[in-house]
Amino acid sequence: MSEEKNNAKFEQVSGKVKETLGKFTDDEKMKSEGQAEQVKGKVKETIEDAKDAVEGFKKGLSDKQDPK
Repeated sequence: MSEEKNNAKFEQVSGKVKETLGKFTDDEKMKSEGQAEQVKGKVKETIEDAKDAVEGFKKGLSDKQDPK
């Protein structure tokens, strides 16, 4: 797993912790910040998945053009 993807996962977990703490302490601002961090992390993860898919597609095309 790439460093960027690891960072995205960490951001999601961090956001979940913050959201849970916000719920536990009745702090709506913290809860909302946690939810936003989770969404941001998920978006970053999705972007990394798309990059991986494009790289795989490009590799597949180059393998077809250059059979060994």
